[in-house]
Amino acid sequence: MKRLLLITAFMIAFAAMVSAQNTKKQDWAQFYVFQKDNARIAEMTKDTPKGKCPKCEWKNRKIKAVLMGDSITELWWDLDSAFFKENNFVGRGISGQTTSEMLVRFRRDVLDLNPQYVFIMAGTNDVAENNGKITLENILGNLKSMVELARAHKIKPILCSVPPAAGFVWRKDLKPAQDIIKLNGMINEYAQSIGIPYIDYHSILKDENGGLPNKYSKDGVHPIIEGYKVMEGLLLERFKEIDK
Repeated sequence: MKRLLLITAFMIAFAAMVSAQNTKKQDWAQFYVFQKDNARIAEMTKDTPKGKCPKCEWKNRKIKAVLMGDSITELWWDLDSAFFKENNFVGRGISGQTTSEMLVRFRRDVLDLNPQYVFIMAGTNDVAENNGKITLENILGNLKSMVELARAHKIKPILCSVPPAAGFVWRKDLKPAQDIIKLNGMINEYAQSIGIPYIDYHSILKDENGGLPNKYSKDGVHPIIEGYKVMEGLLLERFKEIDK
């Protein structure tokens, strides 16, 4: 009986994995994950004034900020949706996504929502080679493109560091700590060069090995609520300086 239950559980898990893979093949960038919520926001914001007073228009936008990212952002919403709602933030994180996928859906999940700001936290899955090898320069290039799109639509971009990770449970052959540190240095340098904010979650979360310690994570990659609370404190502290 026990063996039968194990086999059944394995078959269910395998079927779910195959289904997810097939869905991604049909919709690589996962455009439709937030389709209903994007439509809700579009309806809510359609009366936002346009053209008469650019400064007024910017301040009157109904969505304060979109948090764009991967599973780290997705789980943030799952574990503390109150944080998003209280601050008029919208979460647009999709598990497993790389910066290439985020760039493709950036118009639908950020620009079309017309927020005042976008927080971009991305790169973990690129370093993990989820869609194959990619150089740090190309990861940064995708981030730059998102920033440029945001600015072209008068949305203020805020770049965030990739959180620390000394290893990936799904890619045990990789040792990402130093690559993440190097990538964060490149992101910070770029942000400074064009005069946009950079929020450094990495420095306040990392342990002595450049990883995410047990007090903040169970798998070394995704924060638990204690980790997110630390991130929230830093985000709001910096945001008070930015949103003036």
